[in-house]
Amino acid sequence: MFDDAIVGAGIVGLAHAYELAKRGRRVVVLERSPRAVGASIRNFGMLWPIGRPAGESRELALESLAIWRDVLQSTGIWFEKSGSLHAARSDDEARVLKEFAEQANQDSFACEWLDPASVVARSPRVRLEGLIGGLFSPNEICVDPRRVVAELPLKLARDFEVAFVFGAEVVEVDPPRVRTANGDEYRAKNVIICSGSDIGRTFPNAFAEIGLVPCKLQMMRTAPIAEPLGPMLAAGLTLKHYPGFAACPSLAHLIQRFEREFPRHVELGIHVLVSQTPEGELTIGDSHEYGPAIEPFDKTEIDDLILSYLNLFFDSSDLKIASRWHGVYLKHPSADYAIARPAEGVILVNGVGGAGMTLSFGIAARTANEILGIKAAHTHAHTIANAEFPASRHAEHAENANAEFPASRHAEHADKSATEPVFQRNDP
Repeated sequence: MFDDAIVGAGIVGLAHAYELAKRGRRVVVLERSPRAVGASIRNFGMLWPIGRPAGESRELALESLAIWRDVLQSTGIWFEKSGSLHAARSDDEARVLKEFAEQANQDSFACEWLDPASVVARSPRVRLEGLIGGLFSPNEICVDPRRVVAELPLKLARDFEVAFVFGAEVVEVDPPRVRTANGDEYRAKNVIICSGSDIGRTFPNAFAEIGLVPCKLQMMRTAPIAEPLGPMLAAGLTLKHYPGFAACPSLAHLIQRFEREFPRHVELGIHVLVSQTPEGELTIGDSHEYGPAIEPFDKTEIDDLILSYLNLFFDSSDLKIASRWHGVYLKHPSADYAIARPAEGVILVNGVGGAGMTLSFGIAARTANEILGIKAAHTHAHTIANAEFPASRHAEHAENANAEFPASRHAEHADKSATEPVFQRNDP
């Protein structure tokens, strides 16, 4: 018997495993693939609080960032306190960035406006010609998402005895029983489902009323370059994308110009970010196609538009594209993320959109607090109670089955000498 079963070994699932295990709980993580291959490894690795609006959303991002620092420092997984730099090449872009800086500093979110020479000193590949200036924030952290998702399970298994089972597709959740497609059964007092874009075969209607929106994004990675990038980079179109800039009075005027001058970029949800891996590769992207527009075939037009916009503010003349890919995530229409509780002892976490890396550990800490009854949690999520939708064909017995296992404070029952495998792969 485990205290908690986590479905999904992407970053949201791993964050929940960490937050629960560090509280002394016995945790198993069930991942349907031989390794996690979803949105958690198909991103920039940007821990990006600057993208969140002031208030509860930014507070959640900063809470998450603090936990990220502890995790990265204690595990030795690579990260860089690079900060972020938004380059401005027009007066209207500069105006929005200065408005943001004024608001952010009043809110104790440190950032500063830089003149062109200072921008290039921090990031030598930014084009000086035509540059108005830039906004530097020291708050953002760069990780390599592929390393995190590969290495963190090993650290959790070693340091907290979290059990991992890969190649285990969960098909039935009826607490305390969790059954996989190959017939294996696990028992846990709580089940937290963090399945990303694959809502899966359990509770498929849990978020139906919310209308979570699928989003496809295209990205690229270059061959290594010799010099360090400096801060993670963004430019004008990014100001339209992130809700952190929505309160800037001049943003509406800037968006009108983008719609005139970059209509195809706007239509395809393109803005351009750049981060760097420890090997020197640059990760470049991305686009945002929503709902019915999503198809499995990538568009060369999108990659060309991303690279052409990049070249406006960044010297990309010698870059060689080494790989291209797309990812898909689910996004809540308005909230930071969504929580559903379709049955006693079951929590679904989804709809985090493109902020999964940034918010994951903050969300997980709130889930753990809720399970342990410490304090109210998920104040900035769209939360669905059990009665709002039919849970699934497996939930009707959940209340009785779960009654003998109260949902909180079970760490004292964890059997550290149990014989379950700490790390298991059910490879096909």
